[in-house]
Amino acid sequence: MSVLQRINITLFFVAILSGCGSLPDGIEHASEPAVAPITSSLSELRDTSIPKKTTQETSAVLIQDAGWDAFAQRLALIETAEHTIDIQYYIWNSDTSGHYLASRLLAAADRGVKVRVMLDDINLNEREDLLIALNSHPQVEIRVFNPIPTRRGVTKWVNFLGDFSRLNRRMHNKSFTVDGAFSVVGGRNIGDEYFDLSEEINFRDRDVLVTGSVVADIQTSFTQYWDSTWSYPVDLLAKEVSSEPASQQPVLDEIDAPVYKNYPALPEGNKTAHQYLTNLMEKMTWVNAQFVFDRPVPLDKDNTSEPKSTAKALAKLASESDKEILLESAYLIFDDNQLEGWQELVSKGVEIKALTNSMASNDLTTNHSGYAGRRQDMLEHGIQLYELKPEAGLCEESTRDISKCAPILPYGLHAKSAVFDDRIASIGSFNFNLRSTYLNTESILIIENQEIAQQLTQDIEHAMDEENSWHLKLQEGEVRWYSGDKSWQSEPETGRWERFESQFLQLLPIEKYL
Repeated sequence: MSVLQRINITLFFVAILSGCGSLPDGIEHASEPAVAPITSSLSELRDTSIPKKTTQETSAVLIQDAGWDAFAQRLALIETAEHTIDIQYYIWNSDTSGHYLASRLLAAADRGVKVRVMLDDINLNEREDLLIALNSHPQVEIRVFNPIPTRRGVTKWVNFLGDFSRLNRRMHNKSFTVDGAFSVVGGRNIGDEYFDLSEEINFRDRDVLVTGSVVADIQTSFTQYWDSTWSYPVDLLAKEVSSEPASQQPVLDEIDAPVYKNYPALPEGNKTAHQYLTNLMEKMTWVNAQFVFDRPVPLDKDNTSEPKSTAKALAKLASESDKEILLESAYLIFDDNQLEGWQELVSKGVEIKALTNSMASNDLTTNHSGYAGRRQDMLEHGIQLYELKPEAGLCEESTRDISKCAPILPYGLHAKSAVFDDRIASIGSFNFNLRSTYLNTESILIIENQEIAQQLTQDIEHAMDEENSWHLKLQEGEVRWYSGDKSWQSEPETGRWERFESQFLQLLPIEKYL
């Protein structure tokens, strides 16, 4: 049999299997009437903290990097919720943190809070039955974004390839909004590795606790995704994955709150949670903030060459910069056009520094290969590169627990932030790579406030210090890694096989999909 015949047979089976899915192409949701804002203890807390003087700074923010802070803030919002909880995530893991937060959501639902959860399909990992069990609560509703019609095994991924242009569009947005008064947005998913709780890998990450006028825009974003034609009730997925009666489907067991070493107990219960949030309110900074999000369903899903709204907003901020741009991104890939744009800025005197993962700190070799293939180009176009060390002191600063850090556990970068001219900060789900630019839906919070921008600048530059990162430079046209008086000619703290795997992957035309 010739190679051409084999390819034709393969494509035939792809076509057959991709037609096996039973889900409709889209869902038309019944429109719900707009609900006027309802007073709650959270809205009262917000209102009592609004500055007395007239100002354009109508939103308050608090940046947090540590996993305990990120977990405690979400938990406190759930514990004080009175009316609604609207959640949107790319990943929600079935681990200690994911399980515990889900149990508290059910407790909130039991006291009458309406809970809506929207998850991307790509990482559900056959947990539809658990979601169905949660969805059976009369106060809980779960929807899945852009699901793959076939739910099981190899056929699922063949189905994915059969409609690649649509199913490769993933919802990467993250938001956690309670009573329309407070929200958490940023880079974190829900899972132990994002909250300094994992026994496998932990991440440097960043979120923002937000209140004030910008929360309405975050709520608008959630509603557009919730009502989009690519938003499917989880029940539709259940019909294909389970025929068990509801009584035999998995339920959420009781679970104790996670315990952190060298941190206070988490704010459990309404009274403790409300006091915790009251104390946080005193630390929040009133700013001018804008929430930018991409359309849930692209006008032209087949066009993967047009940057989306979030990418355009960030590009505009970069083009308006005069002095310095700081980037912090778990995955870092620029194409030729973007590199030319960066070089134009450098030629005008703008200093551009970027922090990303090293091969030793990256949890995904595939994603690192895309960056490694462009690394020399970035340096040649004037971008200063820093790569996080796996044994960075940042880990112990965040976790306060050496057992969560290298060499015991790997430590990586997951934060997605930028600072423009020490005046404007951006924090969100947007990685500075081609997938975020052209394919995934993303969201970012743009903060116009010098105090916050300088705070974020100090945080990123601290991560770039030699005790935390390697500094990359070109020497005679070759990439070199530097730390103090030491230098390396190849990826530090990696083996030959890892480097070979990365180099091999660079040969494949997958740069945009990493």
